[in-house]
Order: sequence, then structure tokens, then C-alpha cells
Amino acid sequence: MPRTPSPATPRLPLAPPPRTRRRLRVCHECDWLVALPPLRPGERADCPRCGHTLVTRHAQPAQRSLALAMAALVALALALGFPFISFEISGVGNRIELYDTAASLVHFHQPLVAIAVMLTIAVLPALYLCSVIWLQIGLLRRHPLPLSRGIARSLVHMHPWMMADVFIVGALVSLIKIASLAAISLGVAFWAFCAFALLLLLTTLSLDRDWLWFSLTGEPLAPAGSRTGATAAEQGLSGCPTCGLVNRLDEQGNGRCRRCGEHLHARLPNSLQRTWALIIAASFMYLPANLYPIMVTTHLGEAHPSTIIGGVVQLWQMGSYPVALVIFIASVLVPVGKLLALGWLCFALRHRAGRFRMTRTRLYRLTELIGRWSMVDVFVVAILVALIRAGALMSITPGPAALAFAAVVVLTMLAAISFDPRLLWQAPRPPEKEASHA
Repeated sequence: MPRTPSPATPRLPLAPPPRTRRRLRVCHECDWLVALPPLRPGERADCPRCGHTLVTRHAQPAQRSLALAMAALVALALALGFPFISFEISGVGNRIELYDTAASLVHFHQPLVAIAVMLTIAVLPALYLCSVIWLQIGLLRRHPLPLSRGIARSLVHMHPWMMADVFIVGALVSLIKIASLAAISLGVAFWAFCAFALLLLLTTLSLDRDWLWFSLTGEPLAPAGSRTGATAAEQGLSGCPTCGLVNRLDEQGNGRCRRCGEHLHARLPNSLQRTWALIIAASFMYLPANLYPIMVTTHLGEAHPSTIIGGVVQLWQMGSYPVALVIFIASVLVPVGKLLALGWLCFALRHRAGRFRMTRTRLYRLTELIGRWSMVDVFVVAILVALIRAGALMSITPGPAALAFAAVVVLTMLAAISFDPRLLWQAPRPPEKEASHA
């Protein structure tokens, strides 16, 4: 049911009437078909079955998103054009720019990790912001610019992979690690990137996809015979995960969105098999990620390899308890917890007891939310490798575990994306049908 962020504002009734074919939406987590009520700025509509947020309204959405996106791009330009961090030890120092975090990894034969770092902290966010600006300018002119539909579709796919906020946490952890060994100076780019990360977050929160697609192309009526208060799959319908439009599927449960062109399925094809495959692959990669050193520190000519757990222990011994706890949670508990949670959800699909559906859905939301924060350790390595380059006096090189751990993060995120939470709300098959299906 619809809600507002402020508890003082009363909830709106679930309107329009059940038989309407206008403003219908399908919950992407439980497949429930509902009719959206009229929403004012600052209000949102939640699924009455599972509580998933369907739509959030904002005042002046085009102007707000345009202003935030332009400000974020300016902050990113400053972050790329000025010194990021510098250090000095015994008269020897080094200064890096933001792009050096990826360039240094290429120098040490870690091109895949370098690509992942640069894509997640600069390239994808810049493309996302440029896309938002392109779309909102067209809407303010009341005449969408060319390629607007394809660009609007891409926003949904880019969003999970932007990690500027995670990079900030990695930078802070890096500074605490070397603060006792060298004098650290923060450049203009560091503060500019902090502002960029905040503005990027505000930009993503300011986007109203429902209003955006309605303004771009309008909204066709839902298929005839659509009934609210029931699942879409039992009616041969599917809600587009990109633009939200309700569409009719063919006899095989497939289709294409009439508004944005996205491929549609009653359930994601081979969702369970893909998720299991990605979980198993991530589990195998997690072993070398923890057994091999993630970075090697050379101090006064002596090399000290450090594993993920070793780094946590070192921070704890230094007295940096909060930072050690952050690294332990992000690099140990989150990956392991996510693998166990996704594996348990896949296994639990055989027992879709109604009283546990909401609990399992909340667990899925949690795994989807926290998975990206495991990249903290990869960003720490990228920053320290670029910054600490003082020869035999003190230098840091990436270890073989850096690539393995980055692969774990990517694979677990793909596993969460591949898992179809609508399966958690399906009624279990009768025993005879289950046997024939097997």
C-alpha cells in the first residue's frame, strides 16, 4: 500500500478500482498485480503483499535530477584533474591522481582489476550522469532527444555497478593503515570525490522511473482482463523490470515490452541453475582470495605479504578496532554470508512455506544491498599500490588474491541478480508434479 516518508502524512487508499487498466504495476519481488493510486510529491507506493517499493514521487523531478547530475559531473572533473593523496616518509614521497589507482595495477600486471576499479568509480558513474542529463534536458524541452529510450533502459543496468561511495570507505581505510608510517596529505581531488560520491547517491535517489517513462512515451493501457489482487503469472502477464509497464506474455511465458523493448519472462530463464553455478564459482574463487596474499608490503628491503585476514589482525593490533571491524565485515562476513544466504534461498525453493516467504524476501533484499561493499579491500589495494612507491624504503605491490577477491565480489553480485525472488512466492508443486518435473 502507498506510504509517505513522513509518518505524519496519512496513507492513501488503494485506488483506482480493481478493474481499471490504467496505472497497473507488477511487484518484481512477489509478482503481485496492483493499481497505483494518485501520488503527490514526497509520497511512495509499496506492494501490499511484500512491502517492496513500487514508485516514489519527487517534486520537480526533471529539474532536481538535472541539477544534481551536473553538479556531480563537475565534482568528478575536479577529482580527476587535481592531486588525490600524497605521502612522505624520510624525505621520500609520492603524489597520485585518481586515475593512478587503476594505472598502477596495469603496471603490476593486474589489468582486469584495474578495469574493474576504473569502471566502478569513474567510467560508469560518468556515463550514468551524462545519461540523466541527456534525458532530463529532452523532457524539459518537452521533446525527448534521440536515443532517449535506449539510454533510459541502460540506467537500470548501470546502477548496481557504481561504487563511488565504497571507494571513499576504501580510501579512509588506506589512510588509517599508513598514517602511522608516513605523513599523509589529502588533495583537492579527495574532497571533490567525496562530494561526487554524495551527489551521485542523491542523483540516483532523485530519479522517478515511473514518471520518467510516462514523460518519454506515455503509458499504454494494460492488457484486457487484467485483475489486481492476484499474481501476474497466473494471468499470463509480466511487469517490465525497466519501465514498469504490464504486458501480455506468449504461451511459452516470454515477450517483449511494448514501451521500452525489454525482454520479458514469466520467470527468469534457468534462474536457479545460473544462481547455483555462480555461487559455486564464487566459492572456488574465495579459497585463493583468502589463502594467497592480497598485497605485499616492502619496508626497508624486507617483504611482508599480507592476506585479508592478516590485514584485519594487523589493524586490530594497531588499535584501529573500528577499521578492522569494517574490513572483517566487508571482506569476510559479507562474502561468506552472501554465499550462504543465496545457497539457502535456492535450497529453500523446494519448501515455499507461506509463513517464511516474507523472511526469505527480506534476506534476499539484504544480500542484494550489501554485496557491493566487499569491494572495499580491492579499492584499498588499488590506492596503496599507487601511493606507496618509495623503492626499497617502502612500497606495496598487489598480490594474486586481488584478482580472485574481485572475482568473488562480481560473481556474488551476478548471483544475486540472477536469482528470481518471485520464485519464493510461488505455490509449491504437488508431490506428483514435482516427481514428474524432476
